[in-house]
Amino acid sequence: MTKKVLACIDASPYAEAVCDYAVWAAKKLDVAMSVVHVLDKAQHTQTPDLSGSIGLGSQELLLQQLAELDEKHSKLAMERSRSILDAAKARAEHAGVKAVDERLRHGQLVETLTELEEETRLLVMGKRGFSSAEAHGHMGLHVERVIRSLHKPILLTQQSYKAPQRIMLAYDGSATALKGLEMLAGSPLGRGLPVHLVMAGAETEAARMQMDSGAQILRNAGFDTKVAIVAGEPETVLHQYQQEHVIDLMVMGAYGHSRIRQFIVGSTTTAMICKAKCSLLILR
Repeated sequence: MTKKVLACIDASPYAEAVCDYAVWAAKKLDVAMSVVHVLDKAQHTQTPDLSGSIGLGSQELLLQQLAELDEKHSKLAMERSRSILDAAKARAEHAGVKAVDERLRHGQLVETLTELEEETRLLVMGKRGFSSAEAHGHMGLHVERVIRSLHKPILLTQQSYKAPQRIMLAYDGSATALKGLEMLAGSPLGRGLPVHLVMAGAETEAARMQMDSGAQILRNAGFDTKVAIVAGEPETVLHQYQQEHVIDLMVMGAYGHSRIRQFIVGSTTTAMICKAKCSLLILR
């Protein structure tokens, strides 16, 4: 099965940036692109269910009117969805992606993306969606579930597109982080871009050896690599480093601890996503 870059779009202010980042990734990876929109009936139907509170005399007529209104909502939602997909496809084709298809699905976002996982090379989606676009400093309602459910790389975008010029890999020397580093080293996605390999914590001999070893893997793959160890909490100092060095794309692993531990003490991954000022590539 041919792998594709999937651009998950909705009516939020993130849609254009998601499309543009997906175009960038599809070109770098030299693969086809799909624009995906999931139509959730609960989100577009605003007609309340009043069947249990309508008086006997007017119940039949009002129920008929409510059904007609519900049908109109559904038709309008379908038309809007088609318009969103058509615009995204045209934007991608205009930008030079030759193979672009549209997917309009009905149902739940996470379940739909899970169904499409086998054909996904990279999923691109906004940090927030339509229902939470203005919730600055937070991530979208479905983002965490998508990251936990899918086992594919996920590119989370900000509201505006900026072609990545510098990559930062958040690294802690763990087996999971090493796997992510090797994925980056072996992928065409970051080819030709300088990489900042950054660790949050104390600068010990062990940490320095881990960083040197990781940097050598990247350099052997042809990456211009800079190494930095910065003292402090990861969700604070890594963002400071990103802004000081004008990093366009931060790469990190996802949810390394158990779900119960995350519930009790929170998650570095979640905090990093919420505070991020640049786009994030989440590796599994």
